[in-house]
Amino acid sequence: MTSEEIINSQAQLIKTLNQKILDQDEIIKNLYEIIDKLNQTIIELTEKLNKNSRNSSKPPSSDGLAKPSPKSLRKASNKKPGAQKGHPGANLTFKEEPDEIIQHIPSICQNCSSLDNCINKAGVEETRHIIDTVVKVKITAHNTLVMNCPLYNTVQKSIFPDSIKAPVQYGENLQALAVSLNTIGAVSIQRTHEILSSVFNISISTGTINAMVSRCAAKLEGTVEWIRQEVAASDIINNDETGTRVDGKTMWVHNASNKKYTYLSIHEKRGVDGMESAGVLPLYSGITVHDCWAPYWKYNEIEHAICCAHILRELIGVEENYPKEKWATAFKKLLLAMKAAKEKAIEKGKEKLSRYYMEKFDALYDQTIKQAKKKNPIIESSENKRGRKKKGKVRSLIDRLATYKDSICFFIKNFAVPFDNNQAERDIRMIKTKGKVSGCFRSMDGARDYLKIMSYVGTVKKHKKNTFEAIRLAIMGIPDTIFSN
Repeated sequence: MTSEEIINSQAQLIKTLNQKILDQDEIIKNLYEIIDKLNQTIIELTEKLNKNSRNSSKPPSSDGLAKPSPKSLRKASNKKPGAQKGHPGANLTFKEEPDEIIQHIPSICQNCSSLDNCINKAGVEETRHIIDTVVKVKITAHNTLVMNCPLYNTVQKSIFPDSIKAPVQYGENLQALAVSLNTIGAVSIQRTHEILSSVFNISISTGTINAMVSRCAAKLEGTVEWIRQEVAASDIINNDETGTRVDGKTMWVHNASNKKYTYLSIHEKRGVDGMESAGVLPLYSGITVHDCWAPYWKYNEIEHAICCAHILRELIGVEENYPKEKWATAFKKLLLAMKAAKEKAIEKGKEKLSRYYMEKFDALYDQTIKQAKKKNPIIESSENKRGRKKKGKVRSLIDRLATYKDSICFFIKNFAVPFDNNQAERDIRMIKTKGKVSGCFRSMDGARDYLKIMSYVGTVKKHKKNTFEAIRLAIMGIPDTIFSN
């Protein structure tokens, strides 16, 4: 082999080896990318696995049997559990006179010949009462009469009242009890049938109970519409939404409420379509408190206040899943300090925070966000991919805190705005209870009937009225009178 051939052979070998090196570099690069993606997936799955109602926006109903250990945001005090010294306390009391009095004779005196003489002179040492109910079915017969009038020589016939429409029907009290069990009590139609049939020994069918609920809801149409209008005219409202199952499909219950009124509606969509269908936010012009669910921001003419309890839960999640993110702890302390300052100012009779505190909190807010962004920079990808760059959960939270600063801090600028959205969460919580106890709704009409009654009942409770009496009045066709009594 000539020297030229040897050189060509070596050159070809070098070229082949260089190509192999390039190929191996590409393989290593791809492997590093796969490792990075797998590590990110592990982080995301671990974070998802660790999520619960305490460190995320997940509802308590999703925790299952493995309830998270409570970690209250309040500082521990040195007080003992339970009522404190000086607490007025509460006892079982009653106002009525007893229907029956039973005298308890000393055992040694029971067979004594002088018992009759002694018992008349006996004094009462102590009285104890038993409060019980008597379960009894009352049947009232209504007769129409035929009379011969001697004055006009005619036959006069009476008619039944409008409320009596059938030869045999159930009264308002029994109907109100059936509706209350199925709605307020979250008892299913079948179990309501079993309870009423067993207690009263009457054969009330499931179809009859369902009809009672539907008729009650129908008589509340005007009242629920009045509640919707009152909510829409309020200065501050709370909004939330939650999923429920209707006929095997996921539907969304939308809540709009305040301290005096509760309005609930249902729609197949969670976002703007559902909010439009509810008919509150499209007409609203005040302040709404809600979480960071994006569709709320479509209503530009409304002032928005974000629930800081949601933010705190997310910050706790960052603390637990990303221990190096010290800014999360700092931001949590800042929110709690803002809340404490507001509460202290209210105790002193003030209507707003001092300029010193407002400037102090504003500076700390910006400083914490700056530190958080520095700790979590957005890494530009070398690949020319379309769409938004993936930020990750932590950076997304940071950007939200920066973007919605005014809405997050609204509660210290306007003392009427609450720190959290607990009002809406309380008003909507029974949807999950109903689902757990009774299962899903069979139809959309059934779900709407339930929400009409619960809108009415929720409003009645806020006006400190008796809910059973309210349902009884609704069945009688005069639901609004509960608010005037």
